Amino acid sequence: MSRYLCFLAATAAMLLADRADAAIRITEWMYSGDDGEFIEFTNTGAAPVDLTGWSFSDSARVPGAVSLSALGTIAAGESFLLTEPTAALFRTAWNLPGSVKVLGGNTANLGRGDEMNIYDPANALVDRLTYNDQTIAGSIRTQNASGNPKTLAALGTNNVLQWQLAVAGDAFGSYAGVAGNLGNPGSFTLVPEPATWGLAALAGAAIAFRGRRAK
Repeated sequence: MSRYLCFLAATAAMLLADRADAAIRITEWMYSGDDGEFIEFTNTGAAPVDLTGWSFSDSARVPGAVSLSALGTIAAGESFLLTEPTAALFRTAWNLPGSVKVLGGNTANLGRGDEMNIYDPANALVDRLTYNDQTIAGSIRTQNASGNPKTLAALGTNNVLQWQLAVAGDAFGSYAGVAGNLGNPGSFTLVPEPATWGLAALAGAAIAFRGRRAK
């Protein structure tokens, strides 16, 4: 039993270490599509995040360029979208329910080679992804197909070479929108399931138990 508790404790330590700095991350994007460009962000942390005062900018790197405050609070594991079309048009194009948070009318539009930046209320950079298939050898081009991270470890690293194009029926659940573009906007499947957090909690209890036994 002692070995099992040690295993749980080690598992918890790794999970919590990996997630300690995790919060809002870029999790998908399409710079050009028949249904309009979009950027998906996901709260990859374990607690809700209030987006009041948060903002987005492209390669201009201007905090406050596009306010994200209207999106409100993002639950742990929840994704939200910043889109070029209106929220209504984008939901229709991708058959998204009203529960998916969409902020339409993005004015900091993306180009073939560009950058995505998200800032917190203190104007501190939280995440950045720079891309350009013309100057970064091996980079994907997200035209009519979105980009997705190859692994969870790719998030927050600003390394576009760790991203791949959406394919119908892939691990992200990608599908064709009304216009035939491929993507999976509105949800991010690499975020740990609630059961994973349950394991972390159980392991944390194991750590506390071992601490009491040691006294």
